Amino acid sequence: MTTQNTIPAFGLYGESDQFPDVIHYEDFSVRAPIHDWRILPHRHGQMSQLFMVEDGWIDATVDGEKYQISKNEFLYIPNNCVHEFMFRPNSQGKIFSLPVTIVQTISPATDQLLTTLSEPFVGTISHSLDRMARLLRDTIDSATSFRGQQVVGLAHSVLANLAETSLTESPAAQKTKHARLFALDALIVEHLSDNWSASDFAEALSISTGHLSRLCRAAKGVGAAAYIEQHQMQEACRLLAFTQLPVSEIGYRLGFMDPSYFSKRFRAARGQTPTDYRARFTN
Repeated sequence: MTTQNTIPAFGLYGESDQFPDVIHYEDFSVRAPIHDWRILPHRHGQMSQLFMVEDGWIDATVDGEKYQISKNEFLYIPNNCVHEFMFRPNSQGKIFSLPVTIVQTISPATDQLLTTLSEPFVGTISHSLDRMARLLRDTIDSATSFRGQQVVGLAHSVLANLAETSLTESPAAQKTKHARLFALDALIVEHLSDNWSASDFAEALSISTGHLSRLCRAAKGVGAAAYIEQHQMQEACRLLAFTQLPVSEIGYRLGFMDPSYFSKRFRAARGQTPTDYRARFTN
């Protein structure tokens, strides 16, 4: 667990500069060896990433869930997920970093496609994905007149292929989210500490609270208040795992003015106290 009181947020890992290109590509060998093949916990607020393993493996933790990505497998991570990696030394593979605007402007967009791309997942690198990724890499490295347009078009093809793989390999994936819920997700992140109610979010979205609850129930089986609390508890888990903020301060940051009530709600959501949850990451 990091000793910081905030979770590091980068454009590219370890860099504070603005995003360098339409889409960024690099091999594992560019950054991982510099950090002794270990990438510490961090997140990207405005960027999704695709890791494609060609040789070796990656042990990854994404929002507390553990994955091992082996040869000929990929890991897709949407923005805002806290992640850390341990690469097998000398592993080989590709990393594509895509601004969220690229993901959000995929066209034609469907709720099912955007839902799939809003969650992390692992899959097998198909021949078609491998070909598209190589072409995307080569186009990123090119200097043609309409390079940017080609890069965006190819990136959308890669994203659609990833989503197709996820649905094929995990047919029992989550229910599809309505497009308005993606706007709700962004508002929740923006107002985590503001103690907004379901009616506040509904007003910001120009819909009724009842309509918002129906959308949340269709996507996640819970009403709007519970849907919002799920986001709060997910962020609480991130802060408990990857910072040393006091439990009470985490509650305050998430809009809970009463620390005991925050602990009560966390226990109801996760089945253990915040302190017990944090202990999983301190050993």
